[in-house]
Amino acid sequence: MPSRSHQKWTGTRSTSLNHIRDGHGLIPTDVVGWRYVKQQVNQAYTMVLSSQFQGFCRDLHSECTDIFVNSVTPASVRIGLRVELLKGRKLETGNPNPGNIGNDFNRLGLTLWDSMVALDAGTTARKATLELMNVWRNAIGHQDFDKQELNNRTTLSLPTVNSFRLACEGLATTMDNVMRAHLQALFAVAPW
Repeated sequence: MPSRSHQKWTGTRSTSLNHIRDGHGLIPTDVVGWRYVKQQVNQAYTMVLSSQFQGFCRDLHSECTDIFVNSVTPASVRIGLRVELLKGRKLETGNPNPGNIGNDFNRLGLTLWDSMVALDAGTTARKATLELMNVWRNAIGHQDFDKQELNNRTTLSLPTVNSFRLACEGLATTMDNVMRAHLQALFAVAPW
């Protein structure tokens, strides 16, 4: 069974993303400026995907933190431990890039990305796609497309955004599985 965070990712978060993706196909191609409008939808889709994936990562980190903290005895140390595990959490203010995600989850006693690669070899390619999504997210958010990482591209295609989404979906599932196994190993009970 997946975590509550993953259920939300595949439920309401996925539905929100589907609305934007499906809106792309509703743009008539017989009107002036249709390519520009589709480009704006692709950029919006990327921004919302990034924010939804960040929300999933933050939700999962909070869910894991609660399980971690509530499993510790004596109970008197729980408040302090929760504060320390959440203090300066990168996913509160930074993009959902591999560094920020790893920084936050590694506080829970594992090396997240190594554990994810060990569980699913596809993680390496998905991680690279996540990095590219964040480059596009920043280019869009700051309207600065002169990034070397974009290979002089200034337009974003729907297939590219869909590849970002597939990478996020795979990473979310692997992350959920890794954290379940990690917490179960620590506390000898399935967390979800």
